[in-house]
Amino acid sequence: MRAALEGFEARHGIESLAHRTRRIVLASYIVLVILLLIGGWQLQAQGSNGFLPVLVRVLPLILFLPTLYTRRPRGHAWLAFVSLLYFMQGVMLTTLPGKTWLGLLEVVASLTLFVASMLYARWRSRELQSQQPQRL
Repeated sequence: MRAALEGFEARHGIESLAHRTRRIVLASYIVLVILLLIGGWQLQAQGSNGFLPVLVRVLPLILFLPTLYTRRPRGHAWLAFVSLLYFMQGVMLTTLPGKTWLGLLEVVASLTLFVASMLYARWRSRELQSQQPQRL
């Protein structure tokens, strides 16, 4: 797997790959937030908890906005791990009647966010290492 990734990096260039995966991270992040808002509003409509279901679902992702803005590789790695929580939530949603479509979309969005965030963290850290002056 490592050799395949290194060959892919050699063919396409690390800067180009980092730019592409950043766009995928942002797109999947936005899609996942929208899906979580839809699910939270559905929960809010069923009960009288106010905006607490929406806040509880979206807050962990909102905390990663500074990481997305500053493009830190370590923060993207943590975002990938947090996205796995949404993967588990999506799998659980698929078992509920009438929520299968929402669960499947959440699973796809969270897996896309996981893979893209991990690849971005890898390629961005390599890009930053290549920009640093070499020490003797």
